[in-house]
Amino acid sequence: MKQITQTGLTVENAITEALKKLQVTREEVTINVIQQEKKGFLGFGAKQAEVEVTVNEPELKLPQSEEKPEIPVVTEKVVETVAEKEGEEEAAGDEPEKSLPSNDEAIEETKKYLQEIAKEMGIEDLSISHSVKGKQASFYLESEKVAMLIGKRGHTLNSLQQLAQLVANKYANNFMMVELDAENYRERRQETLEQLADRMADKAIRTGSRVQFEPMPSYERKVIHQALSRRLDIDTYSEGKDPNRYLVIEPLR
Repeated sequence: MKQITQTGLTVENAITEALKKLQVTREEVTINVIQQEKKGFLGFGAKQAEVEVTVNEPELKLPQSEEKPEIPVVTEKVVETVAEKEGEEEAAGDEPEKSLPSNDEAIEETKKYLQEIAKEMGIEDLSISHSVKGKQASFYLESEKVAMLIGKRGHTLNSLQQLAQLVANKYANNFMMVELDAENYRERRQETLEQLADRMADKAIRTGSRVQFEPMPSYERKVIHQALSRRLDIDTYSEGKDPNRYLVIEPLR
């Protein structure tokens, strides 16, 4: 697995430089923002952006479309067996949106796959709606047993999302990013993380010591990084390796 850590004046600068060194395109990598750039205050505390760029491994071979796919039983334990890789692709800045080939088949096959998994979980009333914006396809799940689909702290939903992305990209005409949501869990989770970020940052300042979060997926760490990016009294960074990578808040002295 090819991986590189790169710094730059901005996150985009760092990503661009890393792609040049790896000689790959943005669609072929997974990007983790370790550190957002900071301008500092009166010249003090300024920091360059830092990113970790990993070249994606070859796509997993899924069953042929005419065969019924092997459906994994997704439970709370799925988070222990499905690696929660840093799977969020960075947005391409303010580039104009291009007209992309239709991914209708990928959408329908992904829905079928999710329905099959739901049945294996004992959920017979799953309803799935979707929306597409650029490369991102968002699926919204509804069921009387929706709590089973979300799981503790969203672990089951996160694992379903990873499986859905594999299926979607087997049938897609161009690379797709898949997001699964249920009962507006993503929005509620973001609000919770932002509130937690402020409390933990205040604790770090109050105690004068670094504080750390429990391990979480890259996009949840990114929410906290962004929520605290404008604070000049603390620094945030990630430590550890997936699936146990966690975020740290350190007070600036």
